[in-house]
Amino acid sequence: MLEPQKPKNEAERLHALRTLQILDTTHEERFDRVTRMAKRMFGVSISLVSLVDEDRQWFKSAQGIDATETPRDISFCGHAINEDGLFIIPDALSDERFSDNPLVTGSPNIRFYAGYPLKLRQGINIGTLCLIDSEPKELDEEDQQLLEDLGAMIEQEIKSIQLATLDELTLVSNRRGFLSLAEHTRNVCLRKKMSMTVILFDLNEFKPINDKYGHHEGDFALIQFANVMREVFRNSDVIGRLGGDEFVAMLTDADQEQVDAIITRFADAVEETNQNLDKPYKIEFSAGVASFSCETDKTLEQMIEQADVAMYENKKRSKSESN
Repeated sequence: MLEPQKPKNEAERLHALRTLQILDTTHEERFDRVTRMAKRMFGVSISLVSLVDEDRQWFKSAQGIDATETPRDISFCGHAINEDGLFIIPDALSDERFSDNPLVTGSPNIRFYAGYPLKLRQGINIGTLCLIDSEPKELDEEDQQLLEDLGAMIEQEIKSIQLATLDELTLVSNRRGFLSLAEHTRNVCLRKKMSMTVILFDLNEFKPINDKYGHHEGDFALIQFANVMREVFRNSDVIGRLGGDEFVAMLTDADQEQVDAIITRFADAVEETNQNLDKPYKIEFSAGVASFSCETDKTLEQMIEQADVAMYENKKRSKSESN
């Protein structure tokens, strides 16, 4: 059995998926309607909207199967998300990659599989709309186009969720998405008696990048900054773009030494990015840190405001030191 490889941009892909806050939610008619159509139109026993998480594939919508998830390492969808187009297995028993797969040799006895990779944007595939049957099948050109059309319907529904919670440019949480995730994290910290730290970032001299080199370079700088945030901060940390050139991170259960270490590591990673990019400008930032105990009565907005004050104090201090 061939286990699916993880995409090179796996960290970015997982962050985008989790920012949607769609995993482990209830079934929705807008997704179920499409999987019902797919099952009936193609005459298959199973149709799914499968989202590929770190170690599992979870079914947002499922027709013809009671399971809600299966391990990623035996999933067909784990292979499909590595494709730009349809991933079709006419007969799994005669395909050496899948012939001894537990999902083939046991329930649900997969023989036929066809998956359409669901894209948030080019290169970011979060799951599939897939067809499964216990009998071998072929899809002609017209059938393949139909599956792509149904997949595009699912993508449209996902993008409507994305617009509400995800920053379209950087694919980190937008302000609404961050506040929602951070508020949930704050409540968990209060309940489990864990400390919280909010770090607010502001890009220095960002306007001159736009003015001198064009908005496409400004967008590029924002994307690179967000990429470094994804790489440096832990999976348990909540990150987002509040708007413009302001970014934010919320850390849990981290003491001052750990916070300082993360900020140092982040600054080093930004500098390394600058060296690798070799642009005529440098991505630079100011950061403000505000830490809170599990007994704080501060609201999330007040916590962000306190980090904002600290950030501007650091920015002013840096300017005075450079003059």
